[in-house]
Amino acid sequence: MGLSYALFVFPNSFAPAGINGFATIIQYLFHISIGYLSLIINIPLILLAWKKLNADFAKKSLLFVLVFSATTLILGHLDLSGIAYDSGSSTILGPAAAGVVSGAVYGLVLRLNGSTGGTDIVAAWVHKLHPEVSLVWVIFTLNASVAILSFFVYGYQFEPVILCLLYCYLSSRISDGILKGGKSALKFEVITRHPEELSSKLLQELRHGVTLIQAEGMFSKTPNYLLICVVNRHQVVQFQNILRAFPDTFAYVSNVNETLGNFKLIA
Repeated sequence: MGLSYALFVFPNSFAPAGINGFATIIQYLFHISIGYLSLIINIPLILLAWKKLNADFAKKSLLFVLVFSATTLILGHLDLSGIAYDSGSSTILGPAAAGVVSGAVYGLVLRLNGSTGGTDIVAAWVHKLHPEVSLVWVIFTLNASVAILSFFVYGYQFEPVILCLLYCYLSSRISDGILKGGKSALKFEVITRHPEELSSKLLQELRHGVTLIQAEGMFSKTPNYLLICVVNRHQVVQFQNILRAFPDTFAYVSNVNETLGNFKLIA
């Protein structure tokens, strides 16, 4: 992420999301390296996390902050003009690349029970004190503040505001995908009068388990069976083809964000 800031964020004069967005603005205005600012902001927050939240979470957050700060400080003394992306043919490519990198790093760090510091630690602390509080609005307010402030800092232009919003969107989308990982799936729930025959085909062709529940149609008062089967996303067409052999069945499908336990990702 430190390399991404040096190559894509700083050369394009915009502020990314979160606490680092404010730090980037301070660096732009007062020429104080974000490496130092990140340490100044995050060390007290990490101590708070160590004392009030979780020691493992705090250690991994500290590791991230130290590596990020060291990287930005070292890169700040190097001439990267030959490889840095400074708008060129498209202004949005730099923020787009930075948002993708940030989202990937953010998702991986969270999966390892760490954080990128700043907003993450504040959000975790607030959630512990007030579980009922929606952190979405807290994070949205912080990011919106960075975007609005960008208008005044970067020469009263709307472009830095739009670039900040683009960065926020891509970062959140990519991190969400990383957090879900490759374990997302689809859940089919099928109402049928042919449970044995249909289950046999699903087990044989899709190689995923099927759960059978007895059911009754309240309109017709006729006995039915509910089959529940969670499959990989690439198997949806195959599942639909199996259902076509049973025209009197009714099925609906829903997303499963993550599967745990005995579920194999069949190639």
